[in-house]
Amino acid sequence: MQMEAMMNRRAVILGGVALMGLGQIAGRSAWAAEGNFEVQLTDAEWRAKLSDLAYRVLREEATERAFTSPLDKETRAGTYHCAGCDLPAFSSQHKYDSGTGWPSFWQPLPDAIRTKDDRSLFGTRTEVHCRRCGGHFGHVFSDGPQPTGKRYCMNGAALTFRTA
Repeated sequence: MQMEAMMNRRAVILGGVALMGLGQIAGRSAWAAEGNFEVQLTDAEWRAKLSDLAYRVLREEATERAFTSPLDKETRAGTYHCAGCDLPAFSSQHKYDSGTGWPSFWQPLPDAIRTKDDRSLFGTRTEVHCRRCGGHFGHVFSDGPQPTGKRYCMNGAALTFRTA
């Protein structure tokens, strides 16, 4: 019975996130467009460079649907790079299966990310962005494994993978 209740709670949470997903961007101005970053492109240049989904995630802070990214199940050794500017952001050595449906890591690479508060859903969360282009990767939570206790829950559309 407890397991069923946990599964129902998880389904409700994931369902709410899925419903919010790509629709969450309406009326929001993306933080990715603000600030002074090493890599700065015009909106037209970003649209030409990125797939539609990658553009919505990286530049408009959308969320891809859970369990849709092939990077969630990627298990080879390698490095995950920003899909916008190619900055190495996460190592496969820090990846784990969180069961959430998004690629998850317990730690980013040094000097790869920046964070900011996100007050758009159920209180405050912490957004994770590429430090070089400002692209939105996802969110970080304090329910991950040791040694950090963090879960960097990233959108696969915001990343590319290179084998070691």
